[in-house]
Amino acid sequence: MSLEKHFTDDGGREIDWSRTSEDYAEHRPDYPAVFYDRLAEQSVGLPGQQILDLGTGVGYLAHNFAARGAHATGIDIAAGQLAVARQRAAKANLDIQYFEASAEDTGLPDAAFDAITASQCWLYFDQQRATAEVKRLLKPGGLLAICHFCWLPHESDITQLSEELVLKYNPNWTGAGFTGEVSQEMPPCFSGQFQPVELLVFKAPIPFTRESWRGRWRACRGVGASLPPDQIAHFDRDLAELVGRTVDQQFTVLHSIDCRILRSI
Repeated sequence: MSLEKHFTDDGGREIDWSRTSEDYAEHRPDYPAVFYDRLAEQSVGLPGQQILDLGTGVGYLAHNFAARGAHATGIDIAAGQLAVARQRAAKANLDIQYFEASAEDTGLPDAAFDAITASQCWLYFDQQRATAEVKRLLKPGGLLAICHFCWLPHESDITQLSEELVLKYNPNWTGAGFTGEVSQEMPPCFSGQFQPVELLVFKAPIPFTRESWRGRWRACRGVGASLPPDQIAHFDRDLAELVGRTVDQQFTVLHSIDCRILRSI
């Protein structure tokens, strides 16, 4: 049975990230370079390091770590996302190992990694099981970095209006209204197994065009990963009209970036 059968749902709609793979790879922005610099300052993604990216999607983190000299591996349950990740790695001549597997049961060897990352995906996991698996996979004293890269609707009219449009088509979508607030408290699933190292939180303006903004929203779980094709097309038509009257051809949108870094104990 395909691992994609285990996708979670959002507001009662099944999420299938494979459906968004092309838009995800072409239009969803990667973290800015400063993010990877700051991770390296905390010993995540260093040259020669064995690093695993959970829920890797189209491989943004794994790709960047490999380009910086790390030995990168990525896993995901979405076969379509992994196919694009492999294409991107081959095009860049990067040696990255990608496997179809869940974060809770990777099938990878014990104590194989210096660091493990999870970007925009920890909320989809069974956190107790994923924590135990990460603990098993890390070398003694290894690092776990849980990261997020989110638009801020209260900082941008076009972001707020775009969220409202998603909710018109998908009223139970749970991704709207992020304030940028990040808890200082370590999640309880890590208690007794990990200790906090650093919590990075900062904001960055991210550039878009009207076209890439539309693609970014088609890649959203509330649209491309969960709506039927006819509704996606209608949403995209309405969003095209919205951006055409609201923003210039090129514009920036403020995003919040955070990363909680923990050490295995």
